Amino acid sequence: MEQEMRDRIYEALEEVVDPEIGIDIVNLGLVYEVSLEDGHTVHIRMTMTSIGCPLAGQIISDIQSTLREHIPDIQDVRVEVVWSPPWTKERMSRYAKIALGVHGA
Repeated sequence: MEQEMRDRIYEALEEVVDPEIGIDIVNLGLVYEVSLEDGHTVHIRMTMTSIGCPLAGQIISDIQSTLREHIPDIQDVRVEVVWSPPWTKERMSRYAKIALGVHGA
């Protein structure tokens, strides 16, 4: 994937906020992998903070609408939620740790 397109995708994903936590999904460390298929389909491999996340559907919907809004060339957004490796606080960026008051930031 071109670096410019990858940067645009990650920039857009930084606008998708986990509604329970109030931090974007990139800085939370929820996004594991982003790939572009056929130039118009984005595939995102990610996790949630917990298996029973009640807002997973909303987060996925927000990802799809945000990417389509910010990058008109994208025709399809496929989100694959995985549980391995499991999410831990260590996956968060320094910004997210400071914002949430996590020790060791």
